[in-house]
Amino acid sequence: MEWTTKVEIPTFPFFIEPHSRLLCVGSCFADAIGKHLRDNMFATVINPYGVMYNPASITHTVTRCTEAPDVCIITLGTNHIYRLKETGEIVDNCQKRPQPLFQEEEMDVDTCYQWLQKAVRLLKQRNPQVNIILTVSPIRYSKYGYHRSRLSKATLLLAADRLVQEADCCHYFPAYEIMNDELRDYRFYTEDMLHPSAQAVDYIWRALTDSCFSKQSIQYMQDWRPIREALAHRPFHPESAEYKEFLDKTLLKIDALSKKYPTFASVYAAQKEAVFQR
Repeated sequence: MEWTTKVEIPTFPFFIEPHSRLLCVGSCFADAIGKHLRDNMFATVINPYGVMYNPASITHTVTRCTEAPDVCIITLGTNHIYRLKETGEIVDNCQKRPQPLFQEEEMDVDTCYQWLQKAVRLLKQRNPQVNIILTVSPIRYSKYGYHRSRLSKATLLLAADRLVQEADCCHYFPAYEIMNDELRDYRFYTEDMLHPSAQAVDYIWRALTDSCFSKQSIQYMQDWRPIREALAHRPFHPESAEYKEFLDKTLLKIDALSKKYPTFASVYAAQKEAVFQR
């Protein structure tokens, strides 16, 4: 007997490799997936100018960011934007300024599509071989009311689908559908009953790895996992000879991993301080 509605996960026509350069842009769900990538030692840039929810703000980030990723993961959160009344510009962050200074608007499917199309063009100019994964955040926006929140998601889904149909480099990953169909029980949400729990994010992360990670990337993560767990160990007696021996063995494993995967060394060097603080 099936106790859940299984979502069909696409197999993408490309692989994320250990050496792939990744950019994650969008809602806080992009942050969550980006953290998994970074924790697994993939070269990943995550929302360099902060969390962005709508297609216009996401495109602003792509415009400002000089990265030329091999894979870009874009997570769409909402079609709502805020314009500064004085200038008419779309702002990405209200910076806690008074609400009367801004005008809230909803973008239609065509407008969302046009903004995303601009982001895709920029990414392809920087790397003609880029692959772009589009997702829609499963996080609901209670401030809109749940009906309007679903309408917002529907607008984003239609814009993303149009882009996927027209651009070979764009691919849709059903994070929204997995959360709402496979993980529809409230035990998969945090206490606010709006955000996916860590368990839910892990589940969606595994679905993503199954769909577009190469066998070498899976092995890369398996090779790194025991080292990461060792580095996370907090000894009661850090000055003891036993712990120093344990640390020396761990460092030898890091050196061996650097030789097996040439790009690991640079990624580890960039994240070394953060790794030891976990």
